[in-house]
Amino acid sequence: MSSFYVPSDLRALVIEPSAVQGKVMEARLLELGIVNVRWVETASAALELLQPMTTHSPNLILSALYLSDMTGVQLLTHLRDRAETQDLAFILISSEMRPQVLEPVRQLGACAILPKPFSNEHLNNALMMTLDYLTIDHSLEEHEIELEYIRVLLVDDSRAARNYMRKVLENLGIRNITEAENGREGKILLEDSAFDLLITDFNMPEMDGQALIEYVRTQSWQSQLPILMVSSETDYGRLAAVEQAGVSGICDKPFEPAMVKSLLERVLAPRAELL
Repeated sequence: MSSFYVPSDLRALVIEPSAVQGKVMEARLLELGIVNVRWVETASAALELLQPMTTHSPNLILSALYLSDMTGVQLLTHLRDRAETQDLAFILISSEMRPQVLEPVRQLGACAILPKPFSNEHLNNALMMTLDYLTIDHSLEEHEIELEYIRVLLVDDSRAARNYMRKVLENLGIRNITEAENGREGKILLEDSAFDLLITDFNMPEMDGQALIEYVRTQSWQSQLPILMVSSETDYGRLAAVEQAGVSGICDKPFEPAMVKSLLERVLAPRAELL
């Protein structure tokens, strides 16, 4: 059963060291229809508000990268390591542009990364992705896709990224999900079990996503398996090689639910006719 979120359903917690910037964020969120907003200066104050988690606790965290007691990356890591908070929607706000700084945030499953300063359009887009992430949407069934029978293999060396992607897939109605930590483990699973969809990261130890795709297309008995790659890779040459290897679609990290749903409609609907 579908359950759609709207801005007024969001309970936002803003973590911002500057009182002035915190008040500005509250006002801008209110303009976009989010009426339940709290502001704190530190990560420790935020964590106190999240213990214990109740039905009135925040369901969206918007955090600056640099806080007085820890970084936004450290905070997100802490949230993803706790069962009660691992599915919380998280938006990072930062002027930082270096990939090596932002990559951990993508791997940990942030809904969005907002530049600083950001426009209303940037904020609105980030909130739309957050609503998509929280929404339970089983409309794929309208395409005659029998979701309870769809078998997905999810391959990523980041447990937090797998948890994030699993939540997105489950919100779309997919429940039969098998996980692997790298391409080698994925290859072993593919040798023994049938799947309807493979979702893989690009950069992984032991066997990366490109090698896994090449194995599926050239050696596996499931050579026609739809493959979705989810990656923050920015090297267009490497991505072109993946496309040539036979990937069905490529998604950026953060994993955008709306794009994933669109790709699933495209790759699973024809396959559903064969089930």
